[in-house]
Amino acid sequence: MSKEFDIVVHGATGFTGRLVVEYLLTQSDKSLRWAMGGRSAEKLAAVRDELGAPADTPLVVTDSADAASLQALMDRTRLVLTTVGPYQLYGNELVQACATSGVDYVDLCGEPAWMRKMIDAHHAQAQASGARIVFSCGFDSIPFDLGVLMLQNEMKARFGGPASRVRGRVRKMKGTFSGGTAASLQATMAAAATDPSVLNLLRDPFALTPGFEGPRQPSGTKPMLDEALGVWVAPFIMAAINTRNVHRSNFLLGQAYGADFVYDEMLITGPGDKGEAIAKAVAADKSMGSSDGPKPGEGPSRAEREAGYYDVLFVGNNERGDTLRVSVRGDRDPGYGSTSKMITQAAICLLKDASQTPGGIWTPAAAMGVPLIQRLQAHAGLTFAVEAA
Repeated sequence: MSKEFDIVVHGATGFTGRLVVEYLLTQSDKSLRWAMGGRSAEKLAAVRDELGAPADTPLVVTDSADAASLQALMDRTRLVLTTVGPYQLYGNELVQACATSGVDYVDLCGEPAWMRKMIDAHHAQAQASGARIVFSCGFDSIPFDLGVLMLQNEMKARFGGPASRVRGRVRKMKGTFSGGTAASLQATMAAAATDPSVLNLLRDPFALTPGFEGPRQPSGTKPMLDEALGVWVAPFIMAAINTRNVHRSNFLLGQAYGADFVYDEMLITGPGDKGEAIAKAVAADKSMGSSDGPKPGEGPSRAEREAGYYDVLFVGNNERGDTLRVSVRGDRDPGYGSTSKMITQAAICLLKDASQTPGGIWTPAAAMGVPLIQRLQAHAGLTFAVEAA
């Protein structure tokens, strides 16, 4: 039975949801049938008008806490794109509904303990229904997940096998993390304080690979001199989720990166004494988890988003000593301008380019792979490139 919509943007009145709608309005593919979703028809209409969307843009009123409302949403759309986090607070019923109803789902989740809970509860259910559930379709973790995928594909093509060791290094980044990311971190810390099993999952680099545990991984929690690059590096706040997603991609792809795969992510702060001082200052900064950080619904101005960017380097080595470098760059601030484009293209890619991907709970690399890289380069301002050593 044909559905009324291809995509419903759930949370369209929120800061990131609005950016998704704004980006959808620029898409040249007029065959895409999409709607704005949220709890209030009045707020949806107001945002529609503020953004200059056509007056006939469909509005879908949905309350995730209301089972009948969720079922009505499932009956109307092929895919739900949700920006409503923290997902551990607001995502349980929506994931369950999609997994049960065979409806595809993409989100911006950076909450590994919750993701594991959803995998345990709904992966088999999604496999049975055909629903493709894809977490982490924003800055966490698309540039990292797909950067590693591209590097490993190139390693196999050039050297006959994958890199057993990959370093993800953030070279440059301008822009603030989203209020949703900060809220998710705070909610996760609150959950860990009352549930030791959450803390155990947060510490486990293989938290998202049930039944598989690979080799010991670098902790990435302390500043250090990266001997391979000759620069100081500091802990990277998104590594706790990105590394888990990269290992899950390897798991879902049948250990395509090798069962002995080792991966870490850190932030480059530079060479010498200055680089060391900056690395130590970054490691000591705890503002992300404080109440003074960005709040959900808040975010940078258009000028600030457009002035933002990021540049991530991936360095892979195999046991023979072969080395390859791949970079991923984005042309907007990571938390908002680039993320809103990435999740939208992930949703479109899942519907249009990944028809062979079966039901289950996926990562972007495992579900969409190279077609998503191609879409992001063509439509979302990302650049993937092999670099000279």
